[in-house]
Amino acid sequence: MAYTRIHAIKSTVTKAVAYICNPDKTEQQLLVDSFGCSPETARHDFDYALCKTKSTDKNLAYHLIQSFAKGEVSHDEAHRIGIELADKLLGGKYSYVVATHTDKGHPHNHIVFCAADNIDHKKYNACKKSYYHIRQLSDELCKEHGLSIIEASGRKGKKYVQWKAEQEGTSWKKRLQEDIDECIRIAKSYEDFLCLIKEKGYTVIGEKIGDPHSKYIKFTAPGQERPVRGSFRNFGAGYTKEEIKDRIENPEKWQNKEQTVQEPNTTEAPKQKSRIKIPKKDILTRTSASRTIIDTSGKNFQNSPGLQHWASVKNLKTAAASYAAADNLSQLQKQIDKKTTEAKSARTELVELEHQMKKVSELLLYTDQYRDNKPFQEKYKKSKDPDRYLRMHETQLILYDGAERMLRQMGLDPKSVNPAEIHSDYETMQARKSILEKTYKLAESDAKALQQKMANVEQYLGHDLQKKQEHINSQKQSREE
Repeated sequence: MAYTRIHAIKSTVTKAVAYICNPDKTEQQLLVDSFGCSPETARHDFDYALCKTKSTDKNLAYHLIQSFAKGEVSHDEAHRIGIELADKLLGGKYSYVVATHTDKGHPHNHIVFCAADNIDHKKYNACKKSYYHIRQLSDELCKEHGLSIIEASGRKGKKYVQWKAEQEGTSWKKRLQEDIDECIRIAKSYEDFLCLIKEKGYTVIGEKIGDPHSKYIKFTAPGQERPVRGSFRNFGAGYTKEEIKDRIENPEKWQNKEQTVQEPNTTEAPKQKSRIKIPKKDILTRTSASRTIIDTSGKNFQNSPGLQHWASVKNLKTAAASYAAADNLSQLQKQIDKKTTEAKSARTELVELEHQMKKVSELLLYTDQYRDNKPFQEKYKKSKDPDRYLRMHETQLILYDGAERMLRQMGLDPKSVNPAEIHSDYETMQARKSILEKTYKLAESDAKALQQKMANVEQYLGHDLQKKQEHINSQKQSREE
């Protein structure tokens, strides 16, 4: 499980990088890695990328934090996940520094990356959509490494402090919610509920129903400074004073708080439309590719023969449509295996291509830095006052030295490298990546649709699947004869 948050850096890139690379927090910088820069020269590398962008916003970099649950992952594995997250999120285009801190009770990654990319010279677009993309990538990596994830509850998102307090059993709201639920189960009336909740030590205000001066009921626990409203925003459905009263008087209605179902009137004429609201989890989706069998084991179906008949007809149509996807289940399984293999093959090639693109992207960056800053190095050598020239053009000279050193480490002669050829190779890889992504997504989608069809048939036919299938096949053969 990993919690993520991100904020922009507008003026303190050097301080941010120095903080995350603190030797006392990173096992003497053993848990520090970088791409497209070095921790010591990150500010200069970032400035080089920023000077090429046309964007006018003031963000210089972004600081992304990824925190893991206590005791769930080692520091080394957390660091590997941090690098994978940076690579997946930034696609080998943005320079970054990754550091894993070990000074707290839980491992957490710090990723500082440049706000401008090195390839297209565009600014990173920080918005809600990009943040949810970060969360999705982090969750996917956690699953790949066998870690838990924070499941969405469907309610308004919680602040990390509140979520952490709930995990540790110290949340005011969580404790209050549990006490309210307990008192509702015991209480015989709304007035009885108020007495019970007050006996637990809570101070209650605004409890009078219909009071025009107090819309919400509010609870204050002993030692708590501010009261907590009984509202949907704080707890979800069922915690306003009107809803609390209704929960006590109509407990069956609130057995499933997330979805209220009105019982059908069985005495009505057959032609009259039913006012049943079927739970969303029991209803098949409308697209044929993802259509599922309706679960008729719920109380709503057991008490309504008409609803059972409707569900039976729908399930028969769904199973028939799923079975029609192939001549038999063996053929359907072959189709599933084919699409699964196709998806895995595309995914494997895509991952390998992304690794190659990351290397080419870094080569392209250092080639451009070497070419752009070489004139400053030549003027520095000819300068009559080298110290003064160094002070005036420190960034350009540092970037030149770093780029030359990195190119030689790659086994290349900086003077013979052709930037145009590297750009062409990278564009070819980018086009290939786009094709592979579409192939992978389409094959994966087809495989899931076929798997759903197989599941529909198996669920409908039940445990005697083989016997029933043989019976269906024999009937089909008899009709053909």
